[in-house]
Amino acid sequence: MQNPIQLNDTQRNEMISSLQTYFEQEKDEQLGDLAAGLLLDFIIKELGPIFYNAGIEASYQFMNEKMEDLFGIQVRER
Repeated sequence: MQNPIQLNDTQRNEMISSLQTYFEQEKDEQLGDLAAGLLLDFIIKELGPIFYNAGIEASYQFMNEKMEDLFGIQVRER
């Protein structure tokens, strides 16, 4: 199965920059582009599916609630 999480170049660069900023501010460590890219790849591969599935589940719950609302507005026959 193809990885469901695909990033464009802009998103990837922003995430790499965020990781570098985090490491610099929170850990007082410099994280190079290669290391940050590899860490991002790990996060996407290992943790991404968990977040992705949580989003799918939340969407499913939301849609089910809205479908129930839709049935609630049916015109009742007499």
